[in-house]
Amino acid sequence: MKGVELVELRGDVVPGGRARSTDIAAPQNGFGWELPGKNIRALEFDRPQRVWEPNPVAGRVRPYVVATFNLKGGVGKTTTTAALAEILSAEFGKRVLLIDLDPQRNLTTMMVGETRAAELDSNDQTLTAVFTAALNRKRLKDVSALVQHEVSPMQMVTSVDLLPSSPKLIALQDDMTRLAGIDPTRVLADALTAVLAGYDFVLIDCPPNLGIITQNGLRISDGYLIPTIPDVMSTYGIPPVQSHIRHLSTRWSTPIEELGVVITKYRRSSAIHRRILEDLRENRTLPRLFPTRIPESNQIAAAAEFTDFGTLRQKYGSGGQFLALRELTADFLATTRIKLAWGR
Repeated sequence: MKGVELVELRGDVVPGGRARSTDIAAPQNGFGWELPGKNIRALEFDRPQRVWEPNPVAGRVRPYVVATFNLKGGVGKTTTTAALAEILSAEFGKRVLLIDLDPQRNLTTMMVGETRAAELDSNDQTLTAVFTAALNRKRLKDVSALVQHEVSPMQMVTSVDLLPSSPKLIALQDDMTRLAGIDPTRVLADALTAVLAGYDFVLIDCPPNLGIITQNGLRISDGYLIPTIPDVMSTYGIPPVQSHIRHLSTRWSTPIEELGVVITKYRRSSAIHRRILEDLRENRTLPRLFPTRIPESNQIAAAAEFTDFGTLRQKYGSGGQFLALRELTADFLATTRIKLAWGR
C-alpha cells in the first residue's frame, strides 16, 4: 500500500477544462484511522464560463439552456417546446423560462393568447426591445420587465415564464447584420445576464434559419434539440445543422451539445415514416434519436389553442399522446443531466 497516490476529483470535469493539482491532508477512513504511506492530490477543474454569465458565482447552480431548432418549418418544434415546458413544471416541479425567438410568435400565442400577444407587441414589451436597443447603441435597463410570468393557460402549470416574440424580428434580423462595434450574436446574452440564473431550464424556440437572431439563441445555449417529422424534406437539413452549429461552437469557443432528434407527427402506418426512422436510427453520424416518438394527433395540434383543458392529459391527448410527451420529458431530463453536466 505504501507509495500509492490517491486522486480526488473536485468540481466539474469539462471538455478543455483546466486542471489544478492541490496537495491535501490524508483523510480519515470510516474507522477513524489514517491510511498509511499515501500521497493524496485533489484535481480541481474549471467549468467553462458561459457568455451570459460574466461573473460566475462558485457553487451557484446554472440552468440548463436548450435550443429547439430545425431548418424545416411545420415539424412540431413549437408544440414540443411548449409541452416540455408545461410538463417540466406540472409533473417535475421545474422553473422554466421560454424564449420565443421565432417572428411567427406561435409559442407566445400558445402561452399568453392572441390578444395578449398583440398587446405586448404594440407596447414594445417583446424581445424586439432588446435588439432595437442594441441597434440604437443602448442597453435596456431592466430586461426582466419583459418577462411574462406564469404564462400557461393551464392552472396546474405555475412555474413557466416567457420572453415573448414579435413579427418585428423579421426586419430586425437584417438590421442586426449591420451592427457595428459589438458582436451581433451576443446581444441576447448581454441582456439576459441577470435573468437566466433564476430558472432550472431555459428553452429557446428558434426560427427555421441560421440568421443572427437564431445565432443569439444558440450563443447562450448549452445544447440543442432537433424536432423532426420522419420524412425526407424534414430530415434533409439535419447534417448541415450539425455542421454549422459545430462551426459556431468552435468560433465562439463554447460547447453546444447535440442532445438528440425528437420524432414528431409520427404515423406508424406510413411506410416512409418507418423507413426514415430506421435510417435515422442506423446513421451514427446523426445526433442521438430519442426513443419516444410523438404521434401525429389532432389533439396535439389542438393543444396550441389558448385555453385551460383541465389537465395536461386532456390537453395533449388521453390516447397515449400525453404519455409519450411525458416520457420524452423524463428522457430529456436525464439527457441534460448527463450531457450537460460540464456546465453546472
